[in-house]
Formats: sequence, structure tokens, C-alpha cells
Amino acid sequence: MTQATSTLAPACGIRSMTGQGRAAGKTDIGTVTVELRTVNNRGFKCSVRTPDPLSGSEALIESVVREHLHRGSINLSINLEHQQGQTPVQINDTVLAGYIRQCKAAMEQSGVDTDANVSLDVAALLNLPGVQTGARPKGDDAEKVFQQARLVVIAALQNLIEMREQEGAHMAETLLGDCETIRGHVRAIETLAPQAAESYRVRLEGKVQRVLAEYDAEVNPVDLLREVQVYADKADVSEEITRLDSHLKLFQAVLRGESPDGDKESGRDEPVGRKLDFIIQEMFRETNTIGSKSAHAEVSAIVVEIKCAIERMRELVQNLE
Repeated sequence: MTQATSTLAPACGIRSMTGQGRAAGKTDIGTVTVELRTVNNRGFKCSVRTPDPLSGSEALIESVVREHLHRGSINLSINLEHQQGQTPVQINDTVLAGYIRQCKAAMEQSGVDTDANVSLDVAALLNLPGVQTGARPKGDDAEKVFQQARLVVIAALQNLIEMREQEGAHMAETLLGDCETIRGHVRAIETLAPQAAESYRVRLEGKVQRVLAEYDAEVNPVDLLREVQVYADKADVSEEITRLDSHLKLFQAVLRGESPDGDKESGRDEPVGRKLDFIIQEMFRETNTIGSKSAHAEVSAIVVEIKCAIERMRELVQNLE
């Protein structure tokens, strides 16, 4: 049996949104077992299933879950094993007696001799509405039982969070590797980008010379250089490279729990999935712009590789809390 604790240690790591946790503990109404399962969700969605003694406490239990989980679709199930000698239901004597009186009255009106050996089916009577009720504690007892069950819920959450953080750590390692891959591609583009203007100048000069030779004309070299310069300005991707570098640095800092200047952020316990998703959107936008600006074949091929890496990152980030 898992020992329930009253508090959760602060979790500063990256968490996956998928996982499961389980815990059990003794309460005044018996042994309570809590099982948690979580999957991806853009927001927070919690489904709680409780036994009769805890019926009505679903909102309170959900509030406990909200204190420790921020995103994901959560299924929480509480099962109860009653202590020896306890009954899971109670019979409402008043309601049962009322049913018996009505049955006898109906028999008399139908002309059935009630003194004859006619027996009532007790099992059928017990299944009538209102005869059986759950053994629900009331008042202070109900509050005490909830607090005892709450400790078990927290213990299950602790196990779930530990699993989510372990999976999140593996995902963060993969994401950091993709960041380094993209950074290497960006350095390659930085080297190739200046060649685009020179390549354009050579192609343009060749075309112009062929036309001029055909018509026996001349062109001022300054005009040719001016045209090349206009193209170079349009094809310049230095700003996009700088911004993409900045996004990569911020993405890695968030994953490592650091501020953008490299300092460690102490006690972080907020979801980072949405923030990372927004950064990826900006990374994709800058990469797209680089691809649309450059007519260099090698740069275009590298842009495709960067987009593939970003898409892999996007799929992983979708699963982070």
C-alpha cells in the first residue's frame, strides 16, 4: 500500500502530458484506491469518478488536481474497499415499510386473501427506488473522510507527476538535439547566403552580354551593379537568421529552466508547453521567409531540412504540459 503524504515536492522539470499514477490508503470508510490517467489536451479537462461515500466531493477533488496539474485530459477514479463488518449500503426502513403496506393494500383491493400463505419477494423490494442508500458520512464525518481521501489523491498525483517528468526529460533531450541540428543548418545558410548575390550577378551579366552582343550595344557597368545590389538587398536573410538564432536560444533556455541570459530560474513550476509552441511558430515563420527570399538551390534544400526538424519538435511539444 502506498503511503499518502500531505504535500507535493515542487516539480521544476519539463513534464509530458501523458502518464498514470496510483496510490492507496486507509480511511474511516475503508481502503481508498486512487488511479489517475492523463493524455494530451490543449487545456485542462478532469473527469472524476467516486464511490457513494464520496459522492458530491467531485468538485473538491478536481480542485486538488488543478493545484498540481495545469494541462491535459485527466481521468481520476476512486475505488473503495469497505472494512470488514461494514456494509456498502443502508436499507431505508421507512421506505421499505411503505412499499410493503402498498403491496398489501393492492392485494386486498384485488381480492387476494392476505391471511393466505402469500409471500413478498424481498429481493425485488430491495431493488425498488429509495430502499437502498449509500452509506454516506455526514457533517464533520464527511469532511474528515474527504480529507483522508484527499491525501491519497495527492499521493497518486505525486506518482503521476514523477512519471510525467521522467518522460518529459527524455522529450526535452530530443528537443535540445533538434535545436542543435537547426543551429548547424543556420550556420550553413549563413555561409551560403552571400553566394546567392554573386551567383545572380554572374547569371545576369551573362544574359545581358548575350543580348548586347546580339544588338551590338553596351551597358554601363554601374547599372548592372545597381541591379545586382537591388537583388542582394531583397535576398538578404541576415535579419531572419538573427531572429531564428534568438528563437533557438529562447527555446533552449525555456527547456533548461533558464532565463534568456543563461541564469537558472529557481522554483519554476508552471506549464511551458504553450510557450514552446509559440516559439516554434516564430521559428517556422522565419524559416519560411528565408526560403522565400533565397533562390540558392542549396539554401532551399537546407530550409527543407530545418522545416522537417521544426515539425518533429512541434509534435513533441504538443505533448508537453
